[in-house]
Amino acid sequence: MTGKKPILLSAIKPTGDLHIGNYFGVMRQLVELSKTGKYQLLVFVANYHALNTVQDAEEMRQRTRELVRAYIATGLDPKEVIFFKQSDVPAHTELCWIFDTITTMPYLMRAHAYKDAEAKNKEISVGTFNYPLLMAADILLYDTAVVPVGADQKQHVEITRDVAEKFNRIFKADVFRLPEAYIMPEVATVPGIDGQKMSKSYGNTISIFASRDELAKQIMSIVTDSSGKRPENVYRMHRLVRTDAELLPLYDAHRGNYKALKELLIEDLDRYLAPLRAAYGLLKDDSSIIDDVLARGRQEARTISEAKMEEVRRTIGVY
Repeated sequence: MTGKKPILLSAIKPTGDLHIGNYFGVMRQLVELSKTGKYQLLVFVANYHALNTVQDAEEMRQRTRELVRAYIATGLDPKEVIFFKQSDVPAHTELCWIFDTITTMPYLMRAHAYKDAEAKNKEISVGTFNYPLLMAADILLYDTAVVPVGADQKQHVEITRDVAEKFNRIFKADVFRLPEAYIMPEVATVPGIDGQKMSKSYGNTISIFASRDELAKQIMSIVTDSSGKRPENVYRMHRLVRTDAELLPLYDAHRGNYKALKELLIEDLDRYLAPLRAAYGLLKDDSSIIDDVLARGRQEARTISEAKMEEVRRTIGVY
């Protein structure tokens, strides 16, 4: 299925309800990229990465299926995109161990996730510390050409390139392609209801597939600042679905009336999300679709990854 198109690889962890930050920050851009026909898209559920925080079997199963359903509902065509679970491809963890043996601890201590956890005096699991190497394995297994990331995630791709170069140098073989980070254009940071970056960890999210009533409740709880000419948190969210040219007259006409502006946002965001919500509901009613998509993805991802692992095993002398 991959043909000769360059591979674009993307992943998301099944660690909580999907929110509009996920959609406008990543998912919508993937849909647009898929429509160009330039890349073969591989999209996987990073459930082994998620084990650092999700340690309940039923939650893991549920969140995994929700993610695949959501990607399809938001516009990715399962006939064109390879969807799979990380855990369905044993090569991910096998290659991670091989990378463990050539990577030093001081190097991994530079990773942002580790430094952030250390700064907050968190108890750090081996999985958190080793996270960048499993991510490198995720990317390099598929001769990935590009990895779409936000500017704050570019380090993940830089580490992957370092690991690939070191492996190729140590074993004197051109095994791994060096991937490029694709910094997605025109992706603003989506604000949460408290004004911080929207994040599951902050509990400040607006769900993609919320009912209209739930959506209204979440939007009405957006924190507003009365010191400026307009409620910036509301305006920044509104810009996700309407242009400045459309919004500026509306916000001038309702200056100071934050309730009215939030009600306008409810109308516009609900209108935008309603088709996605409907598609998600249809997929939820027929679970066999997700079963079929993941079964096909498992087979295709294993075929690609196993060919790469045969090359790796020969190169390191264990095959």
